[in-house]
Parts: sequence; C-alpha cells; structure tokens
Amino acid sequence: MVSDLLRPGVHRAQELLDDRAVVCAILAVEDAWVAAQHREGLVSAEEAAAAHAAVDRVGTDPHHLRELVTASEGGGNPVIPVLGAYRRAVEQVLGRPLPAVHASLTSQDVMDTALAHLLSSVRRRVVGDLTRAGDALAELVRRHRGTPMVARTLTQHALPTTFGLKAAGWLAAVDDAADEVSARVRLPLSCGGAAGTLAATVALVSGTAPGAQSSAQGAAHDQPLDPTQRLLHHWAGQLGLEVPDAPWHTTRTPVVRAAGALAEVAAALSRLANDVLLLSRPEIGELREPTAPGRGASSAMPQKQNPVLSVLLKRTALLAPGLASGVLAGAGAAVDERPDGGWHAEWPALGELAELTAAASSHAAELAEGLTVDAPRMARNLADAGTGVLAEPLAVALAPMLGERGADTARQLVRDAVRAEPHDVGALTERLAEAVAASDGAVAPPGVDARSTGALAAWLRPLTDPRAHLGAAPQLCDRAVARHDERRNR
Repeated sequence: MVSDLLRPGVHRAQELLDDRAVVCAILAVEDAWVAAQHREGLVSAEEAAAAHAAVDRVGTDPHHLRELVTASEGGGNPVIPVLGAYRRAVEQVLGRPLPAVHASLTSQDVMDTALAHLLSSVRRRVVGDLTRAGDALAELVRRHRGTPMVARTLTQHALPTTFGLKAAGWLAAVDDAADEVSARVRLPLSCGGAAGTLAATVALVSGTAPGAQSSAQGAAHDQPLDPTQRLLHHWAGQLGLEVPDAPWHTTRTPVVRAAGALAEVAAALSRLANDVLLLSRPEIGELREPTAPGRGASSAMPQKQNPVLSVLLKRTALLAPGLASGVLAGAGAAVDERPDGGWHAEWPALGELAELTAAASSHAAELAEGLTVDAPRMARNLADAGTGVLAEPLAVALAPMLGERGADTARQLVRDAVRAEPHDVGALTERLAEAVAASDGAVAPPGVDARSTGALAAWLRPLTDPRAHLGAAPQLCDRAVARHDERRNR
C-alpha cells in the first residue's frame, strides 16, 4: 500500500477498507455462516454463541494485523490466515473444534462476500456525503437562479448565463452519481464452494458433510436444494446482502459495476472541482473555497490560500480511470471456475478506488456547504467581457429585419460591430443601428422606423442588457432543484 502521506485526505475514509476493516469483514462473514447454520438446525445454540463470541478473540491490533498480512502470502489471500486465527479462537471459547466453521465454503466465497460487506459501508458513506453535497448545491441553485455571469465555452467568453445554472449542472451530476452508487455498489453474497457447484453445501444441509457433525440434530430433506437456498438466504440476511441467482466466482459483473459507479462519482466531482479551480483564480475571483485552520497554506508564500479541496477532488478524478481499468483487467482475466490472479488483481484497485471516492465525497460535501459566491464580481466580469457576449442574441434579433439572407447578414453586421466596439455597448448599439438603417430593404419591427438610426438604437438598447438573454436558465434551475427534492423524498 502506498504511504498515506502520499494520499492526502484519504484518512476521511480509511477505516472503511484498512487492514482491520478487512479482517473484521472476514470474521463477520464466517460468524454469519455459523449463525445461518444454526437457524437451519445444523448447529446448536451453544456452538453459534461460541462462534460469535470468538470474533472478539481474534487480534486486530497492529501487531496481529502485521502477522496476518505476512501470512496471507502463503495462500494468496487473507481469508486463510484469518480463518486459522478464528478457528483457534472458537476452540478456546467452546473447548473443542467446531467443524461448522467455514464448512462447505471456499476462500473466494468468504473473500467476495467480505468485499460485499465492506462495499456496503462504502456505499452508505458515499451516498450520504453526496446527498449532503447535493443539498448544499440545491440551495446554491435556488439562491442564484437569476445571478448573471459570463458563460465560458472552449475557454472563451460565450454568452450570459446564471451561476444557478452552472451549479445545477454540478447538482445533476452529483445526484446521478449518488443514484448509480446506490444501485450498483451492491455486491451480492458469494457462495459456490470449491468449483461453483455448491456440492459441499448441498451435502452439508443433507447431513453428510463434515461440517454437519455437531451436537445439533439436523433434519433430513428429500429436496436438498430447497434447504440449501434457505441456508444461503439465512447467511445473506445476517449480512444484509442479496442472494445471487448463481455463483459469480468468474462472472465478475458485480465488481465491474461497482467500479464503474465509483469512477462516475470521481468524474462528477471533478466537474465541480474544475469549475471552482478556475473561478477561484484571483483574476476571476467569482468563487472561494471554505477555509479551515492550516488548509490551503503555502510553505513559501504566506499570502496564499490554495483551493485544496478542489485540488484533492481533481486528484481523485485523475486516478479513478486507471483504478477502474485495473478492476476491468482483473475481471477480464477470470478463467475456468476460479480465477488465477485476475481476482487477486481486483482487490487493490477496487479498494483504492473505493477509499479515494469515499474521501472525495466527504471533500465535495464540505466544499459545497462552504462555497462562497461573489455575485458582484460575477457581474463585473460579465460587464468586462465586453460586447462579444451579446453577439449571438443581437444577431438573432436583427436577422428578421434583413431579408432572405438575414441570418448571414446579421451575423456579419454584428461581427463587424463587435470588432469595432469590443467594450462600449452604447457605441455598439449606434453602429448596429447605422448599419441596419443603411441596409436595402430592411424591415423594422412595428412602430420602429427602419431608416431612423435613433429609433433603431432605442429599439436595440434593451437587447444589450445581459439579463435579457438568460433564456430558460432560471426555469432549468427550478427543474434541477425539483428533481433533487424528488430524489430526496423517494
């Protein structure tokens, strides 16, 4: 694992997927399996209680974790050493070995199910923080639905828009990402046994497998598949997971979907971060990140306040595609009935992606909740953008007045006028009025003399107010907020 010093901010989510979390997830899965067998009458209450009490006997302090990390090399996965420690703990509590521990399971059943258990916590954390971010963004959209600013396309000034509409774009992406995580970061239970046939589990419930030899009296079943499925549902219920239609040892669709949803979160939050990074530049100054003691400081320049939350969000977005591709590569390498390395490659990639995404969701919530919007600066920047931001709406307004080729003529007239008067709106209006008055066959709106420069200028003047060209921006803001509110109330 890369040093956490090289992954600033990841401490916000580290407890979700660190070594202790993995060990605890494996233990929870093994404990739940014994509990499920008890519900099916295969294990006594005493044995189930002993198995549960033994969980706390397995060491998860740094010393024991290091031992487990080292021992995991022997079998290529952490389940085997954790299982060994758990079996010893059960024997200490019960006074004898308990064959029901891990009975009929394989290490991949436990590891995949433990991963599902871990990702359930990640899902809840990410969705919770994205919901916080969405609530804060929705409030920005409401407040600034009519706050004018200059829109920028391909790095250049374009048209008037509103800050509310920009924030509505962030909101839509965050809401969509939250929905994707909620739907797709849901790995089901994994149970197929050694080769994906559930043969040992079928034998277990019929009382012929070693794990069924306990002090509990198991019932005989004429239809062994029915109690097998019932046992799996008991297990899944203990862990809050779903039972899949079939084993997925080498059908890695659940893992691929989870990685895709997490990567989508990173991309959605990067859109927010990129805009904040741009608009918080001193020469633009339209937005400011929230401050906190020690945040954004420079080691050399005491005056600086760096937008660190956005920097970390962008960092995560740059890493996410590579991590997601690592999961895809591992999934695509699956072969036979059990993978020979592809499965193992998924863990670090998916774990890193989940950890970074969970931290990023927390960063985004804090950013959205504390973002400062400088509306007067937005208005000044819009004014300073000059007459060019009015070019398209003026050309659209003039086109009907200029005959069959009115659209082309209007664009040319406006282009020439903007180039001649890039900053003075009044001079632009006079120049356009003169050009229209000099045009052959110009047809003015009712009540306006097409040959009168003064009349044409008076008609054009209201069209030079940027607020007259916001289009449906306020209504689009309202729709984005309504969609968010509907999602929150689902």
